[in-house]
Amino acid sequence: MNPVTRITVTMAPLDRANVDTDQIMPKQFLKRIERSGFGPFTFYDWRKDPEFILNRAEYQAARVLVTGANFGCGSSREHAPWGLQDAGFAAIIAPSFADIFQNNSAKIGLLCVPLDEPVVQRLMRVAVDQPETECRIELEGQTVEAGDIRARFEIDPFVKHRLLNGLDDIGLTMQYADDISAFEENRRPILPTTEPAFA
Repeated sequence: MNPVTRITVTMAPLDRANVDTDQIMPKQFLKRIERSGFGPFTFYDWRKDPEFILNRAEYQAARVLVTGANFGCGSSREHAPWGLQDAGFAAIIAPSFADIFQNNSAKIGLLCVPLDEPVVQRLMRVAVDQPETECRIELEGQTVEAGDIRARFEIDPFVKHRLLNGLDDIGLTMQYADDISAFEENRRPILPTTEPAFA
């Protein structure tokens, strides 16, 4: 995955708490085996309403979603962060996130930014009143800026490391490729090996 260092984009407000994964990515779209192509189905049922906030023209280029507490609750489906990322979102800002959703997001490079409720509400107000305002997220310094708003967020050091370095689960494993090779070279021949049994 690509490293996440600095995000400078406009915001889209979704002033709803407890947005669950079935609303983010409805169950009928979980049959796909690819990780791509889920973007058009994100918030599928809500988007049927012409007045739904993300249908508005001023938010079509927004790449940061500012939303309510407990975002991503419900089932553990990985398809929810896949869809959000495929729809173009690089980060989600909320007062809190469901743990599994937050972990699934970190694995694909979708940044979850927890901020205090009053700060999130101020960001939403900016996104509503001045949708052209850019939001600047700096992962190294763990800061968010938009208009006259300045805030710092907390993030798990391990998650920060993997995002800054663009390390998915395979990338994390490949950091130890030399150690793995050395282990296999010195493994007793009688023990199982990863080499094919037949040429």
